[in-house]
Amino acid sequence: MSIESNVNSDAIRDASKISLSKKGILGIQHAFTMFGATVLVPIITGLDISVALFMAGIGTLLFHLITKGKVPAFLGSSFAFIAPMLAVVKIIEEGGGTDGLAYARGGLVVAGLVYLVLAGLIYFFGVEKVIKFFPPIVTGPIIIVIGLKLAPVAIDMASGGWGFAILSFIIVTGVSVYCKGFLKVVPVIIGLVGAYIIAIIFGSVDFTPVSEAKWIGVPGFTMAKFSVETVMMVAPIALATMVEHIGDVLAIGSTVEKDFMKEPGLHRTLLGDGIATSLSALFGGPANTTYSENTGVLALTKVWDPLIMRIAAVFAILLSIIPKLSSIISTIPTSIVGGISIVLFGMIASIGARTLVENKIDFTKARNLIISAVIMVLGLGGAALPVKFGMVNFAIEGMALAAIVGIILNKVLPE
Repeated sequence: MSIESNVNSDAIRDASKISLSKKGILGIQHAFTMFGATVLVPIITGLDISVALFMAGIGTLLFHLITKGKVPAFLGSSFAFIAPMLAVVKIIEEGGGTDGLAYARGGLVVAGLVYLVLAGLIYFFGVEKVIKFFPPIVTGPIIIVIGLKLAPVAIDMASGGWGFAILSFIIVTGVSVYCKGFLKVVPVIIGLVGAYIIAIIFGSVDFTPVSEAKWIGVPGFTMAKFSVETVMMVAPIALATMVEHIGDVLAIGSTVEKDFMKEPGLHRTLLGDGIATSLSALFGGPANTTYSENTGVLALTKVWDPLIMRIAAVFAILLSIIPKLSSIISTIPTSIVGGISIVLFGMIASIGARTLVENKIDFTKARNLIISAVIMVLGLGGAALPVKFGMVNFAIEGMALAAIVGIILNKVLPE
C-alpha cells in the first residue's frame, strides 16, 4: 500500500509560514482535544492528574525526538492498563498494603520496556516483515474499528446535554465547511469556545473549581515499586497495546498520507511510545499511548505539521503546573466535547473506509468480505480472548484481538 500516492495539496505540512500566535492556537486546539481522556485515566485509577498531564507532555516531546520529529502524534493516558492496575491495587490492599498504585506502575515501567524489545527486533530483522502482515484489507477495517470503537464514548459524553452537544457539532461543522483561511483550521477551538460561552450564559458552568485552584503547583511525583507478581499482572498487556500502536501509526499515516512504518520507521515509533510509558510510570503517571482523538483533529483540519503537536505538549506541561488553567478547561461541559467528538471519531472511521476505496479492495471476493467482517465484529463487539500462563493472566481484546485474527485470516485464506 502506498500511503503517499494521493498527496493532499490543501494540507499544511509546514507551519513555518504561520504566525506564532496561530501556531499557539492550533497547539491549544490539540491540547483541548486530549485533555478529557488524559485526565480521565488518573481519575479512574487514583493517579495524580497533574503528573498525568506533565508526563503526557514530556512523553510526546520524547516521542517526537525519537521519531525525528516526523510523526504528528500526541501521547496521552492509555486506557488499556486500567483493569490490571486496579487489580494490583486490590491485591495489595487485601494484603494490608497501601502502595498498590506504586506497584501497578512498576508493571507499567516493564510494559514500556517490552516495546523496546519489539522495536529492537524490527530494527534488526526489518520492518518489511511486519508491513506484509498489514495489507489494505487488514489496515482499512482496523482503522475503521479505531474510530467506531470511540463512538460510544462520544455519544455518552454528548448525552449529558444534547442541546450543547448539537450546538458544538453545528459550529464545528459550519466552520469546517463554510469558513476560509485560518478559521477553517481551528474548528475545534471555535466550537468549544462558542458553545462554552452559551453554556455560561445559560448558567450551566460551575466555576467553583477555578476559584479553589492554585495558580502554581508542583505535580505529585512518586517513584514506582516493583514485584515479580504485580509486574506479571500488568506487563503482558503490552502484547496487545503494541498491536494497537501499529494500528494507530497506520491510521496517522493514512490521515496525513505518509508511510511512517518505513520513515522514520516502526521501530522508532515503538521506541518512543515505550520510553514515554516507562518514564511516565516511573515517576507517578499512567502508561502513554498515541491518541486517536488528535488524529481526528488532523483529519478535520488538514494541519499536519508535527510542530503543532509539540506545541500542544508544551501546553500540557503548563496545564500540569498551573492548576488554575487546567481547572478552567475542566469546567467545559462534557456534552460540548461530546458533540465535537462525534465529528472527530467519525473522521477516523472514514479514513479507514477511504483506505479500502483508494486501494480498490474488491468486496465481491468472499475472502475480503470475511476478513473485513471479522475484524469489525471482533473489534466492536467486545470479544476477549483470555490468556493464562501460570501467574500471567490477561486478555487480548478489542482492536488488538481483531487485528491478530484479521492478520491470520489474510494469510490462511487463498487469494
